[in-house]
Formats: sequence, structure tokens, C-alpha cells
Amino acid sequence: MNALDGIEKEALREALLDLGFDDVRFTDLSPIGVNRLQEWVDSGYHADMEWLKRSIEKRLNPDLVLEGACSAIMLGVNYLPSDVNAAEQKRWGKYSLYQDYHDTVLKGLKEAGALLEERFALDSRDYRYYVDTGPVMERGWAAASGMGWQGKNGMLISKIHGNWLLLATLLTRVPIVPDPPVKKRLDGSFERAELGALCGKCRRCIDECPTNAIVEPGLLDANRCISYQTIENKGVIPRELRPGIGSRIFGCDICLDICPWNRFAKAGRQVLLAKRYSVVELGLLDILEMEIEKFREVFRKMPIKRLKLRGLLRNACIVAGNLREESDWSEGRLDSDWGKRVMDSLIRLASYEEAMVRPHAVWALFRLWEADTPELLADTRALESDEDTLEEYSWWENALSSEKRD
Repeated sequence: MNALDGIEKEALREALLDLGFDDVRFTDLSPIGVNRLQEWVDSGYHADMEWLKRSIEKRLNPDLVLEGACSAIMLGVNYLPSDVNAAEQKRWGKYSLYQDYHDTVLKGLKEAGALLEERFALDSRDYRYYVDTGPVMERGWAAASGMGWQGKNGMLISKIHGNWLLLATLLTRVPIVPDPPVKKRLDGSFERAELGALCGKCRRCIDECPTNAIVEPGLLDANRCISYQTIENKGVIPRELRPGIGSRIFGCDICLDICPWNRFAKAGRQVLLAKRYSVVELGLLDILEMEIEKFREVFRKMPIKRLKLRGLLRNACIVAGNLREESDWSEGRLDSDWGKRVMDSLIRLASYEEAMVRPHAVWALFRLWEADTPELLADTRALESDEDTLEEYSWWENALSSEKRD
């Protein structure tokens, strides 16, 4: 088969856009950033995401994913919320304000596969697709295709969509003439689309990260990333990172929000997304007081459900400990006895049945009520047996003793 180009290639692009994708680009499968990926894993920046380490070989050799693959069709879905309140809130990562995109975008990919079969007399063995979960170099190939470039925050940045593209990849044995990258390479390296190609001297994403997770342009240490800690970490969140989490319960958009290229971005068509913006109306007390039935009802089919209730409560405790003034809690529906409700909720969670929650509730109480906390938790502490929670008590007791001595 001759490589697709010209009218036939553009017809395929238009057909894929008609399925609901907001951007469609094509690239070949030349190596991209090989040494960078291995360096990232070797440095331990992947944290405990061992599935990334196990998939390196396939990511670097597409032939191991689909033998004979020669092209990648890169598909982007714009997830910038169309509602202003949803777009501006800082509690939930923007992508989480929809039904799980892995499910909804997959429907579009299935239709894309059927389209390839129809147009090019293929069968299902001639292509393979993934939505953010497969052993493929999504951002590298998307940058090589000209969909955008990998910014200093490591994310794909588009001139049209800003930082707000979900990426899907369709590998195929159909040869397609590649689209050009946004900026030609400046040297003879194998990296066709350069890191920070259009970022210039800007480093806002690096400087604004409250946990210093971007260790150098384009290199993220997941161990320090708020998104990793609030979503992927299934245990205790390191104490030194908790203040930097601020008001964020699920995910983090700081290094995305701060990017100047977002000034050109507008909400997408959302054909392949299902809005769940009502979640932003939840108050923090609503979450601290949430029971399992309500959790299942509110977060049904959403990415946030991945946390399970214990993860949601853990994260909410951290946010509570970071909100020091009544004005921080004012969400339009709080009772006048807001302080008592916050205290009661955290005391209850300090003895919660899931041990993972307890140290974070203890941390929040000490942050909010400091020297009064030992008395508030005296009975709870006497019954505590969890090692992490006991360590939290000890740390605060030592800290308060040091303050008295000083």
C-alpha cells in the first residue's frame, strides 16, 4: 500500500474529527526520547508505578505492541470545562469532572477502528488503540505529529487547545505520510519535536509547583507530584508534602493552569466526554462527613471513584488541615457552627476503620487546633494501634514540646 497523503489523508482526518475527536494528527514511529524515559525510571521518578518500568521495552519498540506497525494516528480530546466554575475551581483535576474518559473516549476509538477497516480493507489485527493506558509514547508521538510540543511541565501543549488535551493513540500498519512537528529539530538528535520548543524562557510551571515536583524542564518526580500523591499513592502521604497539596482533593492542574498558552484555549465540543460538573458543588464538610452509599452515588463511573472512600477521606483531611480560616471554608451553605462540625468530623476520622485515613485526620486536627488536640484525642489515642498513626501523634507531640522549650 502506498503511503496515504494529500486528499485521501485529509479525508481520513476529517472522518476522525467527525467521530468527536478535537484534534487528529499523523506520525511515523521513529524513536522519540529513548534515553529520557530510561533516565526517568532509573532515577526512581516513576515512584511505585512499576507498570511503567515493566513497559519500557514496548514503549520504545512499537513493533512489540503491533508487529509491522508503521504509523500512529494521534487523537486529542479537549477537556477544558465549558462551565466557568468547573474550569476555575482548584479542588478537582479538570479531567475528573466527567464520566471516566477511558470509557467514553474508547467508544470513539472503536468507531475509528471500524472506519479503518472499512476504508482500507483491514481487520482488527492491523491496528491497535489505547486511551492513556497502553505501552505507547503518547506525548512524544503527539509532539512529533505536530499536535503540540512537550512543555517544561512535561505535558503536551497545543497552540489551539493549550494544556487541555486527553490523548489517544491508534497504531496501524497503514503507512501515512507524517504531519510536521510544530518546530523543526535544531540538531541531529533523534528527538524530532524538542522539549519546550515554544516555551522560550518561561518557567512558570516549574516555579509555581508547591512541592517542587518538576526537577528540571520536562522531568517530573512523581514522588513529589500532587497528582501522584492524591491519586496513585495508596498509603500515607508524606508529611512534608501535605501543606503543598493545599485545597486539592483529586489531582492537580497547577503546572497546567499557569501556562500562558492557555489564553488561546477554548472548551472543546465534548462529543466524547460526559459532563459531571455538579461535583464542584460539594463542600469540604460534605466530603468529610460522606458515607459509602453517598460516595458510590456521587462518583459513579467517575475517575474519582478510583480513590475509594478511604482515599477521598484521606485527601479531604489534608485539605482540611490546610484551611486555617473560616473564610477558607465558606462555601455558601455552612452552618454557623462550622468549626464544631469540622472538629467533630476530624475526630471521627481519627478513629476511622480504615487505618490509612487516621494519621491524616490526626495531622489536620493538630494543624487546626494545635496544643488543644492532645486533649481532644486523648481517648482515641489510647486505643490506637496503627504504626503510622502512632508515629503521627509522636511527631506532633515532639513538635509541641520543642515549641514550649523554645
